[in-house]
Amino acid sequence: MTDQAVTFINVIEISADQVDEFIEQWRERVALMSAAPGFRDVRLHRALLPDARFQLVNIAHWDSVEACEAAGANPTVLASVSQAERTASASPGLYQVVAECP
Repeated sequence: MTDQAVTFINVIEISADQVDEFIEQWRERVALMSAAPGFRDVRLHRALLPDARFQLVNIAHWDSVEACEAAGANPTVLASVSQAERTASASPGLYQVVAECP
């Protein structure tokens, strides 16, 4: 990754019984986001236990903060996120790597 590359991390609180429906909507958003300039990759992680506070963790990599923000400003993406907020509480943020271990 370049010095400007960023990692988007979003921890999502949602009841375990609503996760499957959320994942379907997530796939639709990803189809839009992955076509945006600066997109690198994305993975959605699911909790192994149904009582975990964060049932989902979304991790995506972007070329820059600007690329991620531009993709997120897409009106179709915004509408999809608004719909997802009816059943889930998300805590998104952008991060850069400051240390790593092989």
